Amino acid sequence: MQIRSAKDLIVYQKAYTLAMEVFSVSKSFPKEERYSLTDQMRRSSRSVCANLREAWAKRRYEAHFISKLTDADGEKAEPDTWIDFARSCEYLNTETHQKLTEQSVEVGKMPGSMLNNPKPFLLTSEI
Repeated sequence: MQIRSAKDLIVYQKAYTLAMEVFSVSKSFPKEERYSLTDQMRRSSRSVCANLREAWAKRRYEAHFISKLTDADGEKAEPDTWIDFARSCEYLNTETHQKLTEQSVEVGKMPGSMLNNPKPFLLTSEI
């Protein structure tokens, strides 16, 4: 399969799925968490996707591509932190916490392989 956009990347698809699941479970959080935990969980889980899309847009230049991938790689741990807080506050049950954590860890491993081998993703100028 040819990758035509960032949306075709498995890491993007898995990160998007995680972000949507975080959105779904956070709907039941208390209203007093709306502008703190709920907002942080949602924004951080969406950040990996956003950074992957930015990296994809900058893949003409390896240094720019790697820079944005590095941002995605750095953002990957934040959702896991907020998921832990949600569990500790008893907003998530153990099963949901475990599922989201496993997804977060899986997504977290993926940008590293792109960083280690960016060449297949770069645009090349054919003269």
